[in-house]
Amino acid sequence: MSNPALSNNPALNGKSLTADELRRIYDQPAAQVQRPGIDVPAAEAGFGGEQPPMVAPSDRPMTYENTISKTVMLFLIVLAFGAVGWWLVKVSMIAIIGAAIVGLVLGLVNSFKKEPSVPLIVAYAAFEGVFLGGISGIFEAQWAGIVSQAIIGTLSVFAVTLLLFRSGKVRTSPKMNKIFLIAIVGYAVFSLVNFGMMMFGAIDDPWGMRGVRVFGIPLGVIIGGLAVLLAAYSLVMDFELIQNGVKNRVPEKWGWSAAFGLMVTLIWLYVEILRILAILRGD
Repeated sequence: MSNPALSNNPALNGKSLTADELRRIYDQPAAQVQRPGIDVPAAEAGFGGEQPPMVAPSDRPMTYENTISKTVMLFLIVLAFGAVGWWLVKVSMIAIIGAAIVGLVLGLVNSFKKEPSVPLIVAYAAFEGVFLGGISGIFEAQWAGIVSQAIIGTLSVFAVTLLLFRSGKVRTSPKMNKIFLIAIVGYAVFSLVNFGMMMFGAIDDPWGMRGVRVFGIPLGVIIGGLAVLLAAYSLVMDFELIQNGVKNRVPEKWGWSAAFGLMVTLIWLYVEILRILAILRGD
């Protein structure tokens, strides 16, 4: 889902930048904007009252290209460690659960860090890869072909969302962001309650409340469909934050945060689609 490390950064979320924020983000004075042969006072630059200084040659700016390369590298790590998890689940389920817990902790740490940490982001990708490989192996053993179906579904949602975003047909809005936040909190509460009921045996269905039928449709399919829509909107938020970072020429290091944000959203999307397919095929 949308990464707080990006959305809380004023250079990426499209908000106006103060002098202190400019100094923190660019690690250089923000009193004036440097242009070849011209010194323009920041107050006259027109970028929310100030404009980010030119990026020094030694400090490459964030671009779509270097952000994509970082994202691809992280997903290759997920795939590599996914193969480890696929094999490891046959040996120790505890290891898969442990990887999931460590991945969750690292995800929270990375989300709320003020500065991106490459080692922590890479570690998150590795542990999440082990977890995803493990649950994918379990589901594939139960329902042959389900993993490839979930991957195709995830890539399809990503591609459609990206095409709609590039065409300008979908954008975020303050009102939709509030609705998104409320829906995310509601989804999280439901998931925690459902998990608790399953752990304490309050409900016999293997999917918990997700297995309850509403008008003949498993609740898990309805909730999962909502989660897919939320993940798609989260992708739009990620795309906008990346677009702002490139436009504002923030340092390249923020591309790691952008790649991390995309990875979190796509992993969430994959897990939701995998679960929807399992509920339908199990039924």
